[in-house]
Amino acid sequence: MSEFLFEEFKPVSAKAWKQKIQYDLKGEDYNEKLVWQSPEGIHVKPFYHQDDFSEPFQPVPGQPESWRILQEVFIDDPGKANRIAIHAVERGAEGIIFKAEKEFEIQTVFKDFPFEKITVYLDFNFLDGRFYKEILQFLKKKQALFYVSLDSIGKLARTGNWFKNKQEDFKTLQEIVSHHPETNLLAVDMSLYQNAGATIVQQLVYGLAHANEYLNYFIENQKIQTPLPLLFRVSVGSNYFFEIAKLRALRKLYAILAEEYNLKTTCHILAVPSRRNKTLYDYNVNMLRTTTESMSAVLGGADAVCNLAYDAVFHKSNEFGERMARNQLLILKEESYFDAVKNPVDGTYYIESLTESLIDDSLVLFKDIEKNGGFLSQLKKGIIQKKIRENAEREQDKFDSGELKLLGTNYHPNPRDRMKDDLELYPFLKHNPVKTHIEPILEKRLAENEEQKRLQEEESGNSTKL
Repeated sequence: MSEFLFEEFKPVSAKAWKQKIQYDLKGEDYNEKLVWQSPEGIHVKPFYHQDDFSEPFQPVPGQPESWRILQEVFIDDPGKANRIAIHAVERGAEGIIFKAEKEFEIQTVFKDFPFEKITVYLDFNFLDGRFYKEILQFLKKKQALFYVSLDSIGKLARTGNWFKNKQEDFKTLQEIVSHHPETNLLAVDMSLYQNAGATIVQQLVYGLAHANEYLNYFIENQKIQTPLPLLFRVSVGSNYFFEIAKLRALRKLYAILAEEYNLKTTCHILAVPSRRNKTLYDYNVNMLRTTTESMSAVLGGADAVCNLAYDAVFHKSNEFGERMARNQLLILKEESYFDAVKNPVDGTYYIESLTESLIDDSLVLFKDIEKNGGFLSQLKKGIIQKKIRENAEREQDKFDSGELKLLGTNYHPNPRDRMKDDLELYPFLKHNPVKTHIEPILEKRLAENEEQKRLQEEESGNSTKL
């Protein structure tokens, strides 16, 4: 066929579409019936059209050519961690996130590790300049591609305390980063804000303001003469199209910020599914949730995706759960062709509109935070915590009333489902009576209160009443 079929049809304007919709509504109000408002305050229309855009779409800076499948490995026993990592690589993992609470034997953990093809991510819950120097020298010698999640501000936000104190933490960060100027060492853990109940706009704003604290300290104060590339760890929720737009908005927002410091305008995004909507009861549904969340991450342009095992809330890390999580990503990549096209949502009217709305709203709030002292100042005053808590409570009220549904928990629950004998981990918010420098931002799943009631009923021998 030498001619395109669509050339035989005249284009339909946005005005004509709206007239047709209003006719079909038979007198009902268009805005009241079909336009809805998101928690971010964005008015979502029933359709989007080329006529809505006066300017051509701008490309998203730093979109990857492809994305990596990651798996987390916790280093407790170095030999065991090595075996788990090698096993994961042999079965499809393209990168390993090594997590640790303390120093470990480096040679043992990385024995026979295929550095030539597998990316290494380091995410340690301690800050020791000597150990970081040692492991970074080791990885450089191996010519490894690696990323490090040094995030003292994230430590403060999550726990209420620095590793030591701000002055010592930033001095250690400066020493580490200055020796490896081209390497992604500093990170911004935005996943905390999502899992604590922040809106998408809040996540973007706090992530950007969080990053600005590092840039302002190291670049503006001339502590480091370096490109200072950043890694963003982002938690992806269930609002499918909004989450796609969130990652695209993050890249554009960071580019705006980086330009102000004359830095490279691209960043590295590591995406993980949210924990906030995961459940104990009917836990297999978690696989459906993580599948769509991983899809959003890929379509949004994440550099790497680390899936969450369906039983991660209540089981210790186990081979079956990790294999299922890894295979979900392998199916998306190898069988569903989610790796076939770069930037597949470019030019999508709805997503482009959401992206620009998120950027506009985020910039307004970001400027307000900076005007009022910056992210750390507002964190110390408890303003950030208060804003997140307010939205989390609104979201919790919607869940408790049934307006926000989680299948198998507050919607079509299975009264015969039993979980009290299957808990290897404590799945609820822990209240630790420890002294903190500031009020921490607390992560809490929506289903926790309901699940605790059901567990108590199991203990008492009563069936869940439906």
